[in-house]
Amino acid sequence: MTIVSEPISMDHVDIHSDSFGDDSFLRSGLKLNHLRMIVAIEDSGQISAAADVLNISQPAASRMLSEMEAITKTPLYERVARGVVLTTFGAALARRARKILLELREASREIAELKSGKGGSVFIGAVTAPAMSLVVPAINKVRKAYPGIEINIQVETSNVLARELLAARHDFIIGRIPDDLNPRLFEVREIGIERACLIVRNHHPLLKRKKTSSLTDVRDYDWVFQPPGTLLRRTIEDIFLSQGVALPENIVNTSSLLLTCAIVCETDAIAPVAVDVAHFLASQGAKASDVRMLPIDFDINVKPYSLITARERALPPSARLLYDIILEESLKQGAKA
Repeated sequence: MTIVSEPISMDHVDIHSDSFGDDSFLRSGLKLNHLRMIVAIEDSGQISAAADVLNISQPAASRMLSEMEAITKTPLYERVARGVVLTTFGAALARRARKILLELREASREIAELKSGKGGSVFIGAVTAPAMSLVVPAINKVRKAYPGIEINIQVETSNVLARELLAARHDFIIGRIPDDLNPRLFEVREIGIERACLIVRNHHPLLKRKKTSSLTDVRDYDWVFQPPGTLLRRTIEDIFLSQGVALPENIVNTSSLLLTCAIVCETDAIAPVAVDVAHFLASQGAKASDVRMLPIDFDINVKPYSLITARERALPPSARLLYDIILEESLKQGAKA
């Protein structure tokens, strides 16, 4: 089984063809890149960001939007203070465009699998804790039973993963729905509660104390946080604020677990991570094994994570297989807890 990290890419395709029947949009010149543009605009709310997705200049993106409005004979977007927002007509086109792009991706995938004779491919995303505690055991089971399946994994924050799912770059994800996305776009099955802890290097000054550390004890040290707005970051900030303790001032922001470990191992910095991650790091026979869980007198309980799929999007067989194995693994671990 091959595990890779790059999503399937799709070359530009002109869908202006008589084979699609008597359709005014197609006969007027609607192209695949037009569909990609309207989806990118909905996802980003920025013409410049949408241009980056299509690897074109911003003026070219603006011209493409003008072409689309000429083809549809209706306004598709409006300018607002922070970018652009789709009109009702634009949102309707984006919704259909997203489904078309997904079907083309699935057609490409199915043909590639038929050519190669492999058992299929799966594209998933996960936040760190369930990636280690659920996805890794599930991969081991799949490898033994179906060695031909190719699994593509992205480990990121829920903010990133949810948008990747809506963009049809993942079959499903394990995480949470960000507050700024419409929950009606997703199908959600809660599968686990994430407990977090604080990690420090071996021989850290706080480990020499005979009592557990409080918020006031840890506050004045350097901290390594996930980027602002991420769930674990907000959870830690809420704990400080709820207990009336000032937030740490010396902070490094990174979503990289590797960089977090490097900073913690080389300094007196403190970092919040999932308990499963901390146990894994402390058990490794390498520099990461210098990481220790800091005894604290408060709990860090993060919002539960879920198996999440896009609404009205069926999972292909290979993805359904891995989804079901992860679900089974989560139920088994839940029964042991």
